Amino acid sequence: MIALSLAEIAAIVSGQPHDIPDLDRKITGPVVIDSREVRPGGLFAAFAGENVDGHDFAQRAVEAGAAAVLAARPVGVPAIVVDDVETALGALARAAVERLGTTVVALTGSSGKTSTKDLIAQALERIAPTVWTPGSLNNEIGLPLTALRAEPGTQHLVLEMGARGIGHIRYLAGLTPPRIGVVLNVGTAHIGEFGGREQIAQAKGELVEVLPAAAEGGVAVLNADDPLVRAMAARTKARTVLFGEAEDADVRAEDIRLGEAGQPAFTLRTPTGCSGVTLRLYGEHHVSNALAAAAVAHELGMPVHEIAQALSAAGQLSRWRMEVTERSDGVTVVNDAYNANPDSMRAALRALAAMGKASRAQGGRTWAVLGLMAELGEESLAEHDAVGRLAVRLNVSKLVAVGGQEAAWLDMGAKNEGSWGEESVHVSDAETAIDLLRSELRPGDVVLVKASRSVGLERIAQALLDGTGEGEVAGR
Repeated sequence: MIALSLAEIAAIVSGQPHDIPDLDRKITGPVVIDSREVRPGGLFAAFAGENVDGHDFAQRAVEAGAAAVLAARPVGVPAIVVDDVETALGALARAAVERLGTTVVALTGSSGKTSTKDLIAQALERIAPTVWTPGSLNNEIGLPLTALRAEPGTQHLVLEMGARGIGHIRYLAGLTPPRIGVVLNVGTAHIGEFGGREQIAQAKGELVEVLPAAAEGGVAVLNADDPLVRAMAARTKARTVLFGEAEDADVRAEDIRLGEAGQPAFTLRTPTGCSGVTLRLYGEHHVSNALAAAAVAHELGMPVHEIAQALSAAGQLSRWRMEVTERSDGVTVVNDAYNANPDSMRAALRALAAMGKASRAQGGRTWAVLGLMAELGEESLAEHDAVGRLAVRLNVSKLVAVGGQEAAWLDMGAKNEGSWGEESVHVSDAETAIDLLRSELRPGDVVLVKASRSVGLERIAQALLDGTGEGEVAGR
């Protein structure tokens, strides 16, 4: 964070100082919301959650070195008291970004946001100091916390923006106004909350609406292969750059192919030349993510051969997203359990099928261990049924559906698609799935674990790796 005095911060957030002996003291450490993460000279933002109230940890935060607390009430230690801590945090982030003058790159989409953000960050940090969203901290709290990590000298700030309704993206973009905005896709994630893909497109497109005009340097990076995203060009004053496989895409992929391990390679073509890319990530869906990253890097001045090198070297920075680990006994575990929606589930199953080609030649099998896809509303039954059917069509060897009603629909879809009997099984919980897998896995098998975050299926992946002497995590 840029150094600001407590007096400056109080003015920015319209707060009242309490128990502060020296208003000239500067915040020189990070802004955090967990008292265990406090560093000397930092600022602790106290949020009152459903189960834990951060105000109860104010004393501990100051004892750990926090210069002050951003709080909704006096806490008996140095504090700046505000009406709403979330609003104040956003105001502080906005002021800090304005003073820095860094180039803000914001991206949104129904799926692939975190992987694409990681690719953009790894490319841009090769040419200038870059700060980016850790993991998926892309909401009204996570985004300002990320922005406040930027320091003097930070030239690029790469921010992932999530939305669960109309107006969310506009609000986030108002906190950290972007010069470059990227829209990846419009899918079915959270369709139950939005009410339809058109409503999702309306929400995601708020990003391009707030970009500066082309004459002021605004750039909208849009997916040429998604009609709803392509149509957003009419909603922005910024210059439009298209990425994808379409012939008219400014940044496109040609000659796409998959290696034996399911890692894609392609020729990257840009307005200034072309170069070969071989990704370390798994699944053909990452080609589109890589193209979006390439378009951003190209706009910020990276030569095409350097972009290709950066993409080819990039790994997965965020946990539980196609995280591939090979055990010492030859079983490969693919932990993609951070989240799931119909689009990402289909992409993961196709990646599993590609990865399984080599293993099947040696007697190995592919296992899809799947669970609930949340927030699908009235589409839930149809979408779970369709994923189960897709597993059969892709010739996945075994489907283990974990959980309640939605898992039963996965299992039902698989069994209704073909002559599957014991190839698909419905189990009630993760522990039963772990017991089943431990008893049946054999060398050469590839196991995909995926569900919505609330299900916590990463426990299955971790249990399969614990105590096995697993090998290196690939794709990092």
